Amino acid sequence: MKSVSLCAVVAGLLLVSPALADGPKPSVSSAHITAQTRMDIIHTFTSELVYIRSPFPMGRKGLTLKGGTLSPAGDELQTMIAMWGPAVKPGDQAMISAIAIKNDRIHFEINGGPERKKKWYQHIEVGGMGGTAPIAPGDAGANPRGSYVDLVFDQYVPELNPQQLKDLLRPVFDFDAKSPVEAYLETVPPKVKAAIKEHRVLVGMSREMVIYSMGRAPRKTREKDGDIEYEEWIYGDPPKDVDFVRFVGDEVVRVETMKVTGEKLVRTEKEVELQPQPSVAKGEEPAVRPANAPTLRRPGEAPDPNAPTGGSDKPQRPVAPPPPIDQPTQPPMGSPTQPPLGSPTQPPMGSPTQP
Repeated sequence: MKSVSLCAVVAGLLLVSPALADGPKPSVSSAHITAQTRMDIIHTFTSELVYIRSPFPMGRKGLTLKGGTLSPAGDELQTMIAMWGPAVKPGDQAMISAIAIKNDRIHFEINGGPERKKKWYQHIEVGGMGGTAPIAPGDAGANPRGSYVDLVFDQYVPELNPQQLKDLLRPVFDFDAKSPVEAYLETVPPKVKAAIKEHRVLVGMSREMVIYSMGRAPRKTREKDGDIEYEEWIYGDPPKDVDFVRFVGDEVVRVETMKVTGEKLVRTEKEVELQPQPSVAKGEEPAVRPANAPTLRRPGEAPDPNAPTGGSDKPQRPVAPPPPIDQPTQPPMGSPTQPPLGSPTQPPMGSPTQP
């Protein structure tokens, strides 16, 4: 009996150990979402104001959130934002304007979504002698600036309560923040977070980080150092400390502080490393112009020295000089015979002998 019980205990430990190794799992019900819960989610979260924790790109493609992983992300997301612009940025306040619960996902639109929608009264038309026309026509050229996120589940949407849904949306929405600064601080590295709280500027910060840390600069200057253009933001006035924050592009490259005592402090060494922002793709270089390419120059006319050469180092074929103006030339086949200009048979233009 003792040997049997010992085997049973060992077998039980072997069955339990994998579950212990995996750690705690998020508590989500395995039952399908009910019709009542669908209505509760739509009524509770529609028109809800939230703070944004992740940038959303403009355009028809939004974000997808599954298992706590956001896509697109990283370089792909930054490239989309560089090309199309951001719909919202971390720390911005947005409104959940529409919710749709589908087979395996919940679709959340913010700030009107990526497509312009008509109001109910814009669908009403009135008829007359010239046909029908809407009573309130919409602006077809208006550019929608909203976006969306799809919260995706495995196979189907499970039964959820409001707090569980907020926890699942935590990577993109902050329902608990009381101010934009509070929401933004949760999206930056700890070193930047501490500097913003202390109202300090670090070399390597972005413009947005400096605004959250110091506010908008009351004075700005644009200057040039050699071939490098920079912008300097000036904070403070004597008899207090004055800070000069220099930007090259979107990055702080220099911080100069003039103390009340006359001491001058300059920092140029990078103090924080951030993910570089991708630049918009540039057009391809023009192809090299071939030496015998067609031209609009007359035969014998010298090329314009200021015109681009197209990068071709190949010498062009010399063009024969034109014949002298008083030398008769052979007319082309089929054309009427015409004496050349300057011959005795044809007086010059404007002469008294010409009728």
